Amino acid sequence: MLERDGWSVPESYGDVLLEYAAVREGGCGLIELSSRGRILVSGTEAVQFLNGLITNDMKTLAVDSWMPAAFPSVQGRLIAGVRVVRLKDEGTDKNVSPAFLIDTEAATHDRVLKTIERFTLAGDFRVTDVTKQTAQLSVKGTKAADVVRATLGDKAAELLHKQSIQIAWPLNDQDASGSDKVTNGLMVMRESNASEAGFDFVVNVDQALTLWQTLQNAGARPVGYAALEILRIEAGVPRYGVDMDETNIVTETALDDAVSYTKGCYVGQEIIARIKYRGHVAKKLTGVVFEQPVKVAVGATIDSTDGKEAGRITSVTSSPRLGRTIALAYLKYNYLAAGTSVKVISGPEVFEARVTELPFVQDQVC
Repeated sequence: MLERDGWSVPESYGDVLLEYAAVREGGCGLIELSSRGRILVSGTEAVQFLNGLITNDMKTLAVDSWMPAAFPSVQGRLIAGVRVVRLKDEGTDKNVSPAFLIDTEAATHDRVLKTIERFTLAGDFRVTDVTKQTAQLSVKGTKAADVVRATLGDKAAELLHKQSIQIAWPLNDQDASGSDKVTNGLMVMRESNASEAGFDFVVNVDQALTLWQTLQNAGARPVGYAALEILRIEAGVPRYGVDMDETNIVTETALDDAVSYTKGCYVGQEIIARIKYRGHVAKKLTGVVFEQPVKVAVGATIDSTDGKEAGRITSVTSSPRLGRTIALAYLKYNYLAAGTSVKVISGPEVFEARVTELPFVQDQVC
């Protein structure tokens, strides 16, 4: 076990490379993600309030689907990156109450909760933290859809990317048909944030072990956080507190699909829009690839080939798929072009590398 964001999480289930291969080489990996934060938001004014707080456009989010978004500060800096899921509307036709689930990293759970809770007295806007009442699991890999079909049926297995569905769980549990299927039943989300086809599940904590065992019996192999970290970096997914934090402007962090430039006003919009339309960010998160496996420290500095300071490394790993070391890094604007040669200074060592677009590995994305 290892400590991550205040949670004890499994580093490995015995063999990191076999766990990695379950996802990348034609199998299915099973991942425990319950350390993430899960917050329910509902109310007749939920869309209005959320739209004023996040970067993406809640008005365009259809029921049973999700989108990435970011909570920015008034200075346009990143409070948190999140996934927002549109649930079934509550209430009647004359008094419809939209409902959402906000899914965020453990490191930003409290930040998101505090940001939205202060608006609960301003109107019909209800916030409920369901992190402790629920668990979150994930399956990834080529056979992920087969595993889901075997355990949950065709409807769940045939979801498209960014679609979701709420079903009873266990499947024969008639008591799981209540209105709040996030804490009473099972929510399935199709996703691909490790550049592999995958599904995420949110389930009542009391039913999590049953779901885990059912997925494992259907062929999913448990994957620990050591293998997940390799997959994350290969996919170019930034992690809060490691690759991004409150010092970063949202558009520096490679969360490009989390920002709408056509929606109305929201906190920090002026700064974010000004950068988009009047220039560019001073630096941005991108990929750096080395020609072979090397030992590079997080925080290592990056120079241009003529000795000018260009950036720094934020995450680094050895990629089994590519057979070389890869890293996420912030680079100044002039050095962001793919193929740009750079030098990475890690202690007394200097390594040649080149800039590359993210993700490093792009397999099946549905």
